[in-house]
Amino acid sequence: MNRILQSTIQTLNKTHKLLSTLSDDKYSDTSVSPYYSSIGSHIRHIYDFYDCALNVEDGRVDLTARKRIACIENSCDSAIKYFDTIISRLKAVDVLNNKELVVIDDLGTGKIEINYTYEALLAQGNSHTIHHYAIINYILDRLNITIDDSDFGYNPTTPKKVTNLN
Repeated sequence: MNRILQSTIQTLNKTHKLLSTLSDDKYSDTSVSPYYSSIGSHIRHIYDFYDCALNVEDGRVDLTARKRIACIENSCDSAIKYFDTIISRLKAVDVLNNKELVVIDDLGTGKIEINYTYEALLAQGNSHTIHHYAIINYILDRLNITIDDSDFGYNPTTPKKVTNLN
């Protein structure tokens, strides 16, 4: 399996671990300021990216064609089932061919077309996922929830804080 695809799946597997530790109430809690978004809304957003990225039609991917499936935001079981679907679809991807494709996105000025490779799209998705994990970490902190993953929400290139053991 391609290393970018391996990294993507490894990063996404953190979602499954998180979902197996949360209740639906905590998962869908929107009480944390300043944005009042839930862990579930961030997970759904991550899944939306991959769902779009996995829908290549005529060499094009439209990142604005998000499904925004509401039950993914509110139910850990629904999110786990959809997670399993995303992972299965990712494992079936042939990135070794790495053909160029056109990605449609809206960067703030309306839809634009951007030339990509599939590997570049997966790398963007991986960074995007880690970014949302960092936001989820803030929400977890405010909800007084800890997870057993010291790397959750940290980019692999982020320097670790070293504590003096003396």
